[in-house]
Amino acid sequence: MDPAHHTEDDERSHSRWKWALAGFLAVAAFFLWTEHRAHLLGILPYLLILACPLMHIFHHGGHGRHGAHRHGATQDDDERRPGRAPGDPS
Repeated sequence: MDPAHHTEDDERSHSRWKWALAGFLAVAAFFLWTEHRAHLLGILPYLLILACPLMHIFHHGGHGRHGAHRHGATQDDDERRPGRAPGDPS
């Protein structure tokens, strides 16, 4: 028998196997949620507090570089930007 040749019975057994696995995973997820809901929901405030420094680190690139977003930029580059007058300190 050619291994690349699939019969209709093979496809049905794969389909049944996938449905059985999906059902088992759904039941397992349900019981995990019902038994551990208090633990999972109890940690949410701490995750929110932890999200603040993580967002600060990853969104700003760390401390000490807040004003240097454009590395290698000179004052002439700042003066050529639209909407800024030459010599404008802001």
